[in-house]
Formats: sequence, C-alpha cells, structure tokens
Amino acid sequence: MNVSQLPANKDLMFRRLIKDLLRDRRLYFMLIPFVLWYIVFLYKPMYGLVIAFKDYSVFRGIADSPWVGFENFQLFFNSPYFSRTLINTVMISFYSLIFAFPAPIILALLLNEVRNRVFKRWVQTLTYLPHFISVVVVAGIVTNFLAPTTGIVNHFIALFGGERQYFLVNPDYFRTIFIGMGIWKDVGFNAIIYLAALSAVNPELYEAAVIDGANRWKQTLHITLPGIWPTVSIMLILAIGNLLDVSYETIILLYQPATYATADVISTYVYRSGIQEMKYGLSVAVGLFNSLVGFILIIAANRLSNKLTQNGLW
Repeated sequence: MNVSQLPANKDLMFRRLIKDLLRDRRLYFMLIPFVLWYIVFLYKPMYGLVIAFKDYSVFRGIADSPWVGFENFQLFFNSPYFSRTLINTVMISFYSLIFAFPAPIILALLLNEVRNRVFKRWVQTLTYLPHFISVVVVAGIVTNFLAPTTGIVNHFIALFGGERQYFLVNPDYFRTIFIGMGIWKDVGFNAIIYLAALSAVNPELYEAAVIDGANRWKQTLHITLPGIWPTVSIMLILAIGNLLDVSYETIILLYQPATYATADVISTYVYRSGIQEMKYGLSVAVGLFNSLVGFILIIAANRLSNKLTQNGLW
C-alpha cells in the first residue's frame, strides 16, 4: 500500500467511527453508568494496593505512610499461618471442584429429562429459593440443624442409637459441612446456566439419534454433554481462577478457634489481620498475593482449555 494513502485511510476510519457512535449513541449512553461504576468501585480502589508495600497508618494516610517494600509479604510467607491457610484454601476449593461444581450440571441434566412440567417447575423453584436467602440465615439454619441438643440431625442419630455430636466443633466435619451447605444454597441457581445451554442444543440431533436406535443414556453422552461442553469449560476456567477465593463470609459464620486447623483460609486470615488486628499492610499484601495466584491460574486454565477443547474465555 502506498504511504500517501495512510492519511486518507485514517480519515475514512475516523469518519466511520463517528458515524457508528452517532448511530448507536443511545446504546453508548446506556453504557455510561456501568463504565462509571467500574471506574469508581473497581479501578479507582486499585490505588490502595500500594498499602501492601507500606507500613500503613490510618492517621498518616497512604501517601505519608513509610515504604517497607516486600516486608509484609515476607511476614506472611514466614508466618506459621501461611502453610495452614494455603493448604486449607486449596483443599476446600479442590473438594468444591469435585463435588460442588458437577452438582448443578447433574441437576440440569436431570431436569432436562423430566417431562412433567408441573413437577419440573416445583423442583426448579425449590432448588432456586435457597440462593436468595441470606448467607447469615443459611448459616443459622445449619447451626440449628447441627446443634448437639436440639438439632434435628442429632435427634435422628440418637433415635437410631447413636451418640450426639457437636459437629461444628470437630475440625474433621467442617469441610463437609461447608461444601454441603454451598451445594444446597447454590445448586439450583447455578443450574440455570446449564439449562440455558441445554435449550440451545438442536432437537433434530435427538430425533436422528432415536432413528439410529440410541437410548436416553447414549443421547446424553453423545449429544447433550458435547452440546453444553463449551459452557462447562468456561465455568470450569472461572472456578479454577477462583481457587483461592473461598467464601470467607460463610466460613466466618461457621468456624471457631476449635476448627481453625481445617477451617482457617487465606480470606479469613486477611479478615483477622486487617479488621481485628488492624495490620492493614499485611492484609492487603495477602489479598494481593491471593489475586495474583488467581490471575495466573485463570490464564493457565484458559490456555489448557483452548489447547484441549478449543474453547476458552479468549
């Protein structure tokens, strides 16, 4: 291409850009509040990440607080809580990937096979409802159900001759309780995504499979699962990216010093060091470490998914 044509091409591209902006101006005006929300609540607070490299004081402010470099990171890595919180975070997230992640997929597949619309709607409503209940209320329900003297679970154990147990004090039960509570609360709502993906599968594929003599199991295996696999792979990438981002609100509501051995995670350590002990620099450093690991994981998971399945976030 001739160099003399570059200014003319740039002018043409600029005119097209102006024309597109004027044509879709209403859509761009609708976009402004969301852009402002991201700038104010997500990008502007990133300036506070500099606290991770300072001995932050509320009275001095961010700018006047002394610079300490990587001292806060070294304090966390050399802390006796580092290995415990990291192992607990990875273990809880790993168990969630094994048990909690497939749960909405299985529920969506089961609901897709239901032909009675009334029954299907009832099941959907009953499984969706817990998602809209506050986590504080759900934690209270779980606590009451597992109470050693008045809990319904211990009533059944005593009814069959077992010994009542204080489940929330025993570290061995905490991960099971936490993951089970998460499945009950979110399985129905998360299944909506997979039900939407199932509705996009071409029904003619099932008709052709029936003509070829395929039963329901083979149809699910060779048509349904491949049809929703792009959605499953994207959700899996996001789940891997949030591997270290455990729901600390739920853990704080359920755990206590007796269960720190299996319940204390990175997020709860950030809460204790930042809010209770007022070590703001340390808490921001730990949170930054958590975010960086999550960023690396989501990039690695996306590359692996693109290589194996040709599906990914980008």
